[in-house]
Amino acid sequence: MRPIKRRPMFGVPARGKTRRASGKLLKNDRTERSSYELRFAAAVLFVLALFGVLLVRFFWLQVVQHDRYMTLAEANRISLVPVAPSRGVIRDRNGVILAHNYSAYTLEIAPARIADLDATIAALKGIIDITPRDKRRFNKLQEESKDFESLPIKTRLTDEEVARFAAQSYRFPGIEIKARLFRHYPQGEIGSHLIGYIGRINDRDLVELDEAGVRANYRGTEHIGKVGIEASYENDLHGVTGFEQVEIDSGGRAVRTLRRNPPKSGQDLQLSVDIGLQKVVEQLFGDRRGSLVAIDPTTGGVLALVSKPTFDPNLFVDGIDPQSWTALNESPDHPLLNRALRGEYPPGSTFKPFMAMAALEGDFPLVHQTIADPGYYLFGGVRFRDSKAGGYGSMNFDRSLVVSSDTYFYQLGVQMGIDYIASFMSTLDLGSRTGIDLPGERPGVLPSPEWKKQRFSKPAQQKWYPGETVSIGIGQGYNSYTPLQMAHATATLANFGVAYKPHVVASLVDPVSNMRVPIEPKPSRVLPWKREHVERVIRGMVGVQTEGTGASVFRGATYTSAGKTGTAQVFSLKGAKYNARAIDERLRDHSWFIVFAPAEQPKIALAVIVENAGFGSQAAAPMARKVLDYYLTGKLPEEPAPAAASSTPQPAGESP
Repeated sequence: MRPIKRRPMFGVPARGKTRRASGKLLKNDRTERSSYELRFAAAVLFVLALFGVLLVRFFWLQVVQHDRYMTLAEANRISLVPVAPSRGVIRDRNGVILAHNYSAYTLEIAPARIADLDATIAALKGIIDITPRDKRRFNKLQEESKDFESLPIKTRLTDEEVARFAAQSYRFPGIEIKARLFRHYPQGEIGSHLIGYIGRINDRDLVELDEAGVRANYRGTEHIGKVGIEASYENDLHGVTGFEQVEIDSGGRAVRTLRRNPPKSGQDLQLSVDIGLQKVVEQLFGDRRGSLVAIDPTTGGVLALVSKPTFDPNLFVDGIDPQSWTALNESPDHPLLNRALRGEYPPGSTFKPFMAMAALEGDFPLVHQTIADPGYYLFGGVRFRDSKAGGYGSMNFDRSLVVSSDTYFYQLGVQMGIDYIASFMSTLDLGSRTGIDLPGERPGVLPSPEWKKQRFSKPAQQKWYPGETVSIGIGQGYNSYTPLQMAHATATLANFGVAYKPHVVASLVDPVSNMRVPIEPKPSRVLPWKREHVERVIRGMVGVQTEGTGASVFRGATYTSAGKTGTAQVFSLKGAKYNARAIDERLRDHSWFIVFAPAEQPKIALAVIVENAGFGSQAAAPMARKVLDYYLTGKLPEEPAPAAASSTPQPAGESP
């Protein structure tokens, strides 16, 4: 029998092959195990790395940044709310309130939180009376305010209006009622150019606050001084902002006050100004344009600073509406122009007392001579006419000031020369700012060869011609000064050359302790004038009041005054005879007058100009007489001064 061959079982390799296959399987197992271990180790390392990152981050947040995030967490629970200080009160020298604060409710809208602003305002009208003026003012505030949170749509709400809105407030998210302090000027238009006003802080104000490094102190404050005393004493009036630490809930609502750092109210101001005198002057002006500045010569304290026409500063507190702004800004009378500080006018014959003082101090030959006054002065082939046809005949220094001889002062100006005139007048602050504690003062124009070189660009215009000095001698030509400068110069003359810087604030007053910090007047300059020279000029100015151009106006006065009338040309007549009725009202001459009284011991010095009112003795001098009567004797004026210039012949002694 054949031996039976055993076949290998299905799927089982032969022995030799088994050995080979087993070796291969073992090798694959080791490879797979090694790969698995490698992947496992990588996974473990990755997980450990992640935990390491988490641990590092946890350490960073919980240890290194602990204080920062604790502060942020507290900020989510606690809010610091700025508390605006109460603005200082402004009073006149007698304690009369000129600017103060009062509390009232205002309806405010946060435009960024309202989808349809017009529809929302329309719905509000059914609850609160929102006038077209309120809407115009709101729109103007929107245009001017970029980084705003809320803007007032209606101010000074009544209790009834507050109650009506409170009942419907759920319908108006983004609108709320706030209690705020409002600024109020109880005198209205009286003294508006002097006191100024506050207005809402705009982008330009923010830049200035940043530059001054005080913006943080204005958190929670929406208003700032814009012009006048409100602007120049902003740092004193504003005060120091406080804050409240308030706990809030998840909805942002205040739960309780944790801590309060109260604000410090601004300083109160007491002025040197007599608001009663200010009111009298403004009433005397009526509807006419012009300015009057009155100063105490012994201190430099401003007693009255008037610019007419005026405006109501209360219009600006909540943001003036466009219609009112246009009416003020585009008026031909320029009510927003502070003429006392920024109006520049030729002084006319009111310049002559200072020319006389300069001549005496310089001891020029003409002071000791008598000349012939034929009614004109011939220089370089040009005839410069006198205010009096035919002249005054024989004329000397003392008489020339009393009658205001143009012919004499023409020659005096030529003899003195422009350089000496400019040098002397600069010591009186003519042609430069006086330094008064109010913003916006203009320097005026004190002409000189150097000034002319800077003023004009063409070489032919830059040259100073001798004939130009002739007109300078009588206060015409390039001469141009502000009423404040003329009042300051007059006060310096009245005080025998001792000059005080004009100021309107007399003292700062702490509102809590009522402690006063007076602003002590100190002479800014003592001019080395000889006393006999000053007395000689004053005698001439007293003569103006007793026998010159001011005699008829000051007849019967119970005090002695020293003054000088003046008439300033608005345009050149080119030799023609002046007739007020034949020319446009705004081209007529300006009426000037300077005066101080009592002449022997002055208590008040003033300069007044009435625009386009003609001769000084017809408009400015009568007004000054009534002002002095009120201030020195308490007599109230019975009626306004004459309203307009006429074609009445020019009084002798007033140069046009």
